[in-house]
Amino acid sequence: MRLVAKIGTSSVTDASGAIDIDMITSLCAQVAELRSAGHEVLVVTSGAVAGGVAALGFTERPTDTGTLQALAAAGQSRLMSHYNTALDQHGLVGAQVLLVPNDFVDREQYLHARQTMLRLLELGCVPIINENDAIASDEIRFGDNDRIAALVAHSIDADVLVLLTDTDGLYTADPATHPTAVLISDVAADDELMSVRAGSSGTTRGSGGMASKLAAARIASWSGVRTVIARATRARVLSDAVNNVANIGTTFAAHDRSLTARKLWIAFAAQPAGVVVVDAGASAALVTRGVSLLHAGVVEVRGDFVAGDIVEIVDTSNATIARGLARVGARQAAAAAGKKSVELPDDVPTELVHRDDLSVF
Repeated sequence: MRLVAKIGTSSVTDASGAIDIDMITSLCAQVAELRSAGHEVLVVTSGAVAGGVAALGFTERPTDTGTLQALAAAGQSRLMSHYNTALDQHGLVGAQVLLVPNDFVDREQYLHARQTMLRLLELGCVPIINENDAIASDEIRFGDNDRIAALVAHSIDADVLVLLTDTDGLYTADPATHPTAVLISDVAADDELMSVRAGSSGTTRGSGGMASKLAAARIASWSGVRTVIARATRARVLSDAVNNVANIGTTFAAHDRSLTARKLWIAFAAQPAGVVVVDAGASAALVTRGVSLLHAGVVEVRGDFVAGDIVEIVDTSNATIARGLARVGARQAAAAAGKKSVELPDDVPTELVHRDDLSVF
């Protein structure tokens, strides 16, 4: 079995922001146990920025991008050193892999990153993956490793994704403020929880939170990957996840509609450059029939996108129903909105978004 284990900043660092060596040692011991049992493991780790904060003596995490990038550069080498030391104790070799969203959006980069990770597994290495925070400013401000982990799980055809955090899993409410909150142990692939919004980061050290983990679970589920959210300090949590032990945390079932890599990029990896509002007829056709989006069904065009950009497709109540690759720019799309195909100029494609470039939610 092939497993991707992601550990967040709140779990891989202590309360002061320093890298928690004991946690890394424990995690790597579990990785070694799985490797001895014949499984393949990739680790997606946060902690570079937090490690830099402690190393350079900051009393709190700064907010400006330039300093965050510098801290990531200082902290990443220290983070990797701890992983190498822990893996060495089990005769395993760690291999650093730094990724940015473009590695999943650009097809050439995607294939290159995929091949590198698969080759590392063939060589018996343990890929230690992180965002390249030292240069990916957008990821520092808005990103998190949950999404990266889900995209990695898809790209290397993982069987299970484990998101390790500082809670036992997904609750019916925030257990910190609602004593009656109940842990949700299982979520079906089509459960409404797959699209619900949850809270943001619970600590000042990390950039993720339960919302990002739910989004990651959705990505993984739509990729055909079972996903588990569980407490990082739980004994043998990775082994229990591989063996699908009940009540390990919150388990999200894999969806039977495994998306192609291209449609996964469109749905989750790329940031939309604009919004296209469609009428009820077009919305129903996209959802129930999987057809292309024609200009006739467009009500409004927002943003300044160009041909080839990702656009978010919403209904008149502003609910997202799909994302797709626009075949024309915003100006042409706005001019063609509501027009039948026979009314379009010769240089305007019939479809605003072709069905092959469309991911319907």
